[in-house]
Amino acid sequence: MSTLPNLSFFGKKVLITAGPTYEKIDPVRYIGNYSSGKMGYALAEVLADMGADITLVSGPVHISTNHPNIKVIFIESAIQMYDACMQVFPQMDIAIMAAAVADYRPAEYSANKIKKKDESLTLELVKNPDILASLGDIKNAGQIVVGFALENNNELENAKIKLHNKKADAIVLNTLNNNGAGFQHETNQITIILKNGAIFEFPLKTKVEVAKDIAECVLKML
Repeated sequence: MSTLPNLSFFGKKVLITAGPTYEKIDPVRYIGNYSSGKMGYALAEVLADMGADITLVSGPVHISTNHPNIKVIFIESAIQMYDACMQVFPQMDIAIMAAAVADYRPAEYSANKIKKKDESLTLELVKNPDILASLGDIKNAGQIVVGFALENNNELENAKIKLHNKKADAIVLNTLNNNGAGFQHETNQITIILKNGAIFEFPLKTKVEVAKDIAECVLKML
């Protein structure tokens, strides 16, 4: 793809989610995942450099932002991320959902540490709200919603299903089957599927370069 023009997103308000969510079991334990937040934070920095006004809703990560155009809302749980996104999305032009949100949370939270006493412990889990689908349901004709899909089988087919079911405008697909892609890496390898059927495949790149590729695809939809 061609070199990105400078400040292509000037005046655009962009919501980005990043990192994992932690679903508390008790005061010392939680359900989480291996997301580092690096992809979402790279997107925030790249789009801010291109003139966008960024609202970054971030789960627990060990990264900081540099650009003054990035406002960070720190959250911990999926419900907190859902609430933050639903509150700010109506004012946004673009939403890019790069966070690895937990699908389920414990049905009950124990205010006291659960003591080890039995040979097994059973946790009941309940489904968390689907942030991407919720934004897809309420977006207007002028808003663009981009989702992420991390797959390890039937990758392209599953990503296309997600694109349709979530009413997204694009899905960024990456797979656990590619070395150097997925969680905890400085690199990623993606395929972007647009709502109009266009598919763009990219080689393994740094996450900053991947963020630039995603930005250019979003520009095609503006």
